[in-house]
Amino acid sequence: MRRNLNGQLSQIVGELVRNGVTLEQARREFEKQYICASLRDHEGNFSQSAKTLGVHRNTLRNKVSNLGIEGGDYSAPRRRPRAKRR
Repeated sequence: MRRNLNGQLSQIVGELVRNGVTLEQARREFEKQYICASLRDHEGNFSQSAKTLGVHRNTLRNKVSNLGIEGGDYSAPRRRPRAKRR
């Protein structure tokens, strides 16, 4: 797993460098995507996400605010309720 992850990251980083993405732009986008993924996995629960990310809940809220993350960025698409059987 680790070797595969390193290979994938190496490819992504190489592409970002070739496209002139700055370290700050890459860091910010990675952090945003990572936080959104965690919040999706925890169905928007900040306390659970913060715990798995290893940060305080208030720190996570601050990061979400600073990165401009909105509820729609991490909420899973709503499923339509099942039709009631007759």
